[in-house]
Amino acid sequence: MSMRHFGWIAFALAAAFFVGAIASAEDKAKDLDKIPKAVMETLKSKFPKAEITKWSKETEKGTVVYDLEFTESGKKAEMDVKEDGTIINIERVIEAKDLPEAVAKAVEKKFPKATLKEVMECKAGKEEKLEGYEIVLVTEDKKHFEIMVDPTGKIVEEEELKKEEKK
Repeated sequence: MSMRHFGWIAFALAAAFFVGAIASAEDKAKDLDKIPKAVMETLKSKFPKAEITKWSKETEKGTVVYDLEFTESGKKAEMDVKEDGTIINIERVIEAKDLPEAVAKAVEKKFPKATLKEVMECKAGKEEKLEGYEIVLVTEDKKHFEIMVDPTGKIVEEEELKKEEKK
């Protein structure tokens, strides 16, 4: 192989590496330095290996809240934290088979033959008091819903998702 061929191969490999590095960097959220220190400390105290994938700053009832979406050890989770670091809630993905029987029966009764796309266990505050389960599902007739079911099996919220909201 001539030196000229070697140069082109080296260039191609370097370019491929650079493009790969950019692609993997896009999997992580941007502007993390804009998240207050108290919010980041709270996240890291609960989830030391958290990798933030998306975040937003919102005002809810006059209070600034940071909605953090992240993965830890390959598992998806979400956390809402006040600007001062106070935990509002934590949501963790769980397997559908791990739903309590009352919850699973309520979902099956309301949405027979639905496919559960995502199940998240929702807990409130630092004490992580169980609030219920947020479930994204697809009905037999291909409608997408997001529902909230309390621990006793009562469906407390139900929303049909628009095309852009489907997960």
